[in-house]
Amino acid sequence: MTPVDQQREKIRTQQGFIAALDQSGGSTPKALKLYGVSEDSWSGDAQMFDLVHAMRTRIITSPAFTGRRILGAILFEDTMNRAIEGTPTAEFLWNVKNVVPFLKVDQGLAVEANGVQLMKPMPELGALLQRAKSSGIFGTKMRSVVKQADRAGIASIVDQQFEVGKKIWEAGLVPILEPEVDIRCPEKAAAERLLRIEILKHLDRVPEGVVVMLKLTIPGEDDLYADCIRHPRVLRVVALSGGYSRKEANERLARQHGMVASFSRALSEGLTAQQSKEEFDTMLDESIESIFQASKT
Repeated sequence: MTPVDQQREKIRTQQGFIAALDQSGGSTPKALKLYGVSEDSWSGDAQMFDLVHAMRTRIITSPAFTGRRILGAILFEDTMNRAIEGTPTAEFLWNVKNVVPFLKVDQGLAVEANGVQLMKPMPELGALLQRAKSSGIFGTKMRSVVKQADRAGIASIVDQQFEVGKKIWEAGLVPILEPEVDIRCPEKAAAERLLRIEILKHLDRVPEGVVVMLKLTIPGEDDLYADCIRHPRVLRVVALSGGYSRKEANERLARQHGMVASFSRALSEGLTAQQSKEEFDTMLDESIESIFQASKT
């Protein structure tokens, strides 16, 4: 079995969740602030990214962070381009930690129209996918956001996700399609029902032999995405925490059968640069265990 086959089988069959470590330019200062590193600690993007890589390295190298409970990790491009303990990050994840590496490929969000924020154009996507493939990346992730229960807007967001997803699977990678429904959406339940219809419509058109993953907001209606989870073209459905606290995200996720976590803020909640190694590793272990248990239902 090739490494890619092993990775696919792990994602498909093993219990666990995906760690989202892909905060990018716009969200990095906030992530660092939550970690206890203020904006006056750096000068310029280079120093900022050095600091966030140190944070991610501390998480990934922790004894709590292994493939026993963690299926995969989503990386920011800068993280993919760097090394951990002298080994390129994606290689370190798989060869040392038995964690499947994914890469965030979107370039941020466009201005809201028809109640949604589509992804900005990605003119360098082809070159990025080639570098990702050669770096040992298994799959990719890209995010757009539903703000209102607008039928046309939601159709356009799913169209775009699958259109870009096609380029990704044709490059030999597994796309994680992430049409997030904002948890503050005034008609969240209606938006989620419309989203489910559009996703299933597109899944039925995915060619035989191709699989995608879905990263979705935890729905208000329990098991709303059961048909997506069972769909033969879906490798796994994962949930974003969306701004919920870890406790609330875990409680909501535990009610969704077959859906596993892909948390970012909820995973790193409570971790700070000021903690000792023992304090940090204990906090991370408790976080990972709680998310792992919520993902087992």
